[in-house]
Amino acid sequence: MQWSKKVVLITGGTGSFGRAFVSYLLSKREPPVIRIFSRDEFKQFKMQQAMARNAAHLRFLLGDVRDESRLRRAMEGVDIVVHAAALKQIPLGEYNPFEPIQTNILGTRNVLEAALDAGVGKVILISSDKAAYPVNLYGATKLAAEKLFIQGNVYSGKGKGKGLFSVVRYGNVLGSRGSVVPLFLEQKKQGTLTITDATMTRFWITLQQSCELVDRCLTKMKGGELFIPKLPSVKIVDLAKIIAPRAKLKLVGVRPGEKVHEVLITEEESRRLKEYKDYYVVRPQFPFWEDSYPQRRGRPRKPFIYCSDTNRQWLSKSQIKALLGMFLTSN
Repeated sequence: MQWSKKVVLITGGTGSFGRAFVSYLLSKREPPVIRIFSRDEFKQFKMQQAMARNAAHLRFLLGDVRDESRLRRAMEGVDIVVHAAALKQIPLGEYNPFEPIQTNILGTRNVLEAALDAGVGKVILISSDKAAYPVNLYGATKLAAEKLFIQGNVYSGKGKGKGLFSVVRYGNVLGSRGSVVPLFLEQKKQGTLTITDATMTRFWITLQQSCELVDRCLTKMKGGELFIPKLPSVKIVDLAKIIAPRAKLKLVGVRPGEKVHEVLITEEESRRLKEYKDYYVVRPQFPFWEDSYPQRRGRPRKPFIYCSDTNRQWLSKSQIKALLGMFLTSN
């Protein structure tokens, strides 16, 4: 893919992933224009200041994915869309249920409609492990968003120039906004870290890895795929002890809508799975995918559940400490 000729739009572009992906594209791919679409004017102002030397390549567009007409205008002339905008705070979403639905489902529909009408070539949704076997509203809205995107290929039709829609689903991002790492670092100052469950585990990915993953998926996507990386698991208690070895750990119980362990692939999805070296691809349950792309590589897998507590790959304490290095040295 010739990035040098592509105009890119990132919804939620001032979030943790958005900022990291913009920096990644500027250093690795150098597209002529990156449009950063988000509703937070202060974050846009701060990002403009931080990236002033790249001003010629950046366009800061204020807008909300709930506003379809704004999205249509923002997507004129765009070649690639990365849809990262979402409401992600689980307890707040449980308490304010209309809001995640407005942004994560209806907003995703607006992104899909605007991209279809603007003739965008490739559109990819950033999803979450919360979408697999969802127990909270956030996960349910991301599952709905995934299904909207995968079936978006039916609306785009076939043929040259038609839009392709795919999804990438991954686990917790180390150090991102809302991550447990900033919380633990703040609690460290008080000498007590709160743990919801002593056995809790999570899949882990760094921001750099998430950027590389999305880049790879944009290159490989044919439309309709659900890409899932192979990720290591982490015990939250180990994470807490490494961040604050002298602090007390206080068990506070599982929060509303929170899982003890996360799932990246359900047993039902594993029946439609192809395995590659570093990732999996879940195939859609519809004929358009196989009919359009009959020669699919990758090894089939027997049915299984890809869960953070039964994962074969774990980060050791030394690996966790190495990944946390920049956070620990600055605090």
